[in-house]
Amino acid sequence: MRAFVITGPRRSAVREVDPPVPGSGQVVVDVERAGVCGTDAEFFSGEMDYLRRGHARYPMRIGHEWCGTVSAVGDGVDRSWIGRRTTGDTMLGCGRCRRCLTGLQHVCEDRFEIGIRGGWPGALAEQLLVPVTALHALPDTVDAVAGALVEPGGNALRAVEGAALEPGARVLVLGPGTIGLLAARFAVALGAEVHVLGLSEPSLEFARALGVHGAWTGERLPSLAFDAVIDAATSPDLPARALDLVEPGKRVVYIGLAATPSTVDTRTMVLKDVTAVGVLSGSAGLAGAIEHYASGTVDPRPLVAATVGLDGVGGVLAGSRPTGSGPGPKIHVDPRL
Repeated sequence: MRAFVITGPRRSAVREVDPPVPGSGQVVVDVERAGVCGTDAEFFSGEMDYLRRGHARYPMRIGHEWCGTVSAVGDGVDRSWIGRRTTGDTMLGCGRCRRCLTGLQHVCEDRFEIGIRGGWPGALAEQLLVPVTALHALPDTVDAVAGALVEPGGNALRAVEGAALEPGARVLVLGPGTIGLLAARFAVALGAEVHVLGLSEPSLEFARALGVHGAWTGERLPSLAFDAVIDAATSPDLPARALDLVEPGKRVVYIGLAATPSTVDTRTMVLKDVTAVGVLSGSAGLAGAIEHYASGTVDPRPLVAATVGLDGVGGVLAGSRPTGSGPGPKIHVDPRL
């Protein structure tokens, strides 16, 4: 089958590789749609920290935002999965350690992350191998575009849940990328007053079109009392600013990752009696994201600017936008093209 492979920093190819064969407890999914995200771009550039820590190495096959149809199952898997549309969790814990046994498989020390950590091949390929325990069935009301946005949606939903928002609360989202805009949409659906902070007017105009109550550059941000701040950006300076902007006694949620270390003054956190929440994965939010998408309370599809085939992925990771792209931040891949 065809698969996109990163062979080294800023080097990639579409190669013919052996198709997956399901082992016990595993399924093979025919990939219908996959997303490209900032983590993938960091692996392509060579800046991803997992490369330095030994959690990943080249050549590697990326892709952790996906949906498709189960085409084969291994021993011990109910054959009724065959033909079902599905998406799945990225984080695959060992299933034996204390963290896994207490529902924290996404921070298992020995975890695989599909397309990211431990060499588990990702979804930028015609087929994907997945443990059946990681699957989430997709209802007919969630199409392929939305299905491949369940994984980032789970992250965004967890960020909003971490902010502990009540209807009418005012929240500021830092960063109008995919996670930030999805978090904004979930917060709007909850009944919050949502503001977004970004750098460029086109991205902020797009955020306004999605229904946020305010979208601002840093110098134009009004002096408002924010009940929560969600940092979904990649700037090393914004974690500290998030803490400065949030109201005393309220919450800051950190889900964005900078390429270099950021500094937060814990004296500010203590003196403001702020609760800080970190969000690593969408694992616990996947089912909720699917429910929101299926019911129509949140429509993630406008975020997708373009869809390319496997041959177009290298250019996207290098920073180019496909011809005719819309204003959204997300690029999708259809391996069948």
